[in-house]
Amino acid sequence: MDRRVVITGLGLITPLGIGVHESWAALCAGKSGIREITRFDATGYETRIAGEVKDFHPEDFLPKKEAKRTQPFISYAIAATRMALDDSELKITSANENRVGVLTGCGLGGLEILEKTSQIIEKKGPKRVTPFFIPMMIGNMAPGMISMYFGAKGPNSSIATACAAGTHAVGDAFKLIKRGGADAMITGGMESVITPTCIAGFNAMKALSTRNDIPEKASRPFDRDRDGFVVGEGCGILILEALDSAIERGAHIYAEIHGYGMSGDGFHMTAPSPEGEGAARCMTAALEDAKISYKEIGYINAHGTSTQLNDIYETMAIKSVFKEKAPSIPVSSTKSMTGHLLGGAGGVETVFTTLTISEGVLPPTINLDNPDEKCDLDYVPNLARKAHVKMAMTNSFGFGGTNATLILGKFPA
Repeated sequence: MDRRVVITGLGLITPLGIGVHESWAALCAGKSGIREITRFDATGYETRIAGEVKDFHPEDFLPKKEAKRTQPFISYAIAATRMALDDSELKITSANENRVGVLTGCGLGGLEILEKTSQIIEKKGPKRVTPFFIPMMIGNMAPGMISMYFGAKGPNSSIATACAAGTHAVGDAFKLIKRGGADAMITGGMESVITPTCIAGFNAMKALSTRNDIPEKASRPFDRDRDGFVVGEGCGILILEALDSAIERGAHIYAEIHGYGMSGDGFHMTAPSPEGEGAARCMTAALEDAKISYKEIGYINAHGTSTQLNDIYETMAIKSVFKEKAPSIPVSSTKSMTGHLLGGAGGVETVFTTLTISEGVLPPTINLDNPDEKCDLDYVPNLARKAHVKMAMTNSFGFGGTNATLILGKFPA
């Protein structure tokens, strides 16, 4: 079986807003969701800024009692799933529940509750630990809770491939439907780790921006003056369906997924392989899976983290894969506005790439004031741009040298 797979529903919780319309409108307007950290007292930390989700009320999506004991990454996942299911008008019933699955990506899970529980043990002893601690912490509780709340009893799994997790999840869900393992999948990525240990850990690696005085200007992919990434949080969920099922029920189709590529750098724990060699192999694998030429790609949503090596090596990888066409392909990093959602990045950025195709708008890369001389592609600097995109690519690369690329296309082509 080799079925075509389409996207019929979208849900977003991001630092730019609650909901797809709110997040997309802010993105196209070039607004930043990065501000001073309010989740904890960041005084004394090298980095005191992040892309926090604002004005999110879990009780709007969960029973009040449940909302209190649910970690934010799970609350975001349930909220974004409800949005995506409502958007798709997919009804999960006893007739199809075994053919609707959930596959999501999350890098660190409930880091917040892990920190709090460690403090409780130290101050009050082990008997004061809540029995909900483990379920609140583990990353796969997000797809587990989605399954419980919405009745999806098909394949259920969670991927933890660092910053590539969300894209790997969407790609694996795509393949599940394609080979007949499910008729529909709830998929994407989520993360919420704006916590002391997360910020301290990335600071110790010298990975984060310390542009604390002007938070909105801190994430600046491909810019000469970039000084690291900014941690963000949120969730992006997509409803994938087999084309025949989507057509049969008259679903609105945003885009079609054509290809999925994976690769491993086999080089370094945190640094990308020289000249983006692993990323280039990943993009090439996605093109081969889609059975298309590099000449057909009209837009790339870059991993674009605002770190020194990533931005240069991703640029080099794009040049390697797209050859003479590279200078003419619009490439943008939406992380310039959302920050880096780590395991949630791929889900959110796949939603953004879907909207780029369906809405005909290229999101900008903001804060690109002085392009790095080694980053010389068309990064859609500072202002959104209208464009008719038939085929687009989105990249995610994670620590451990794990890479993921998806190719999406307009439907009908």
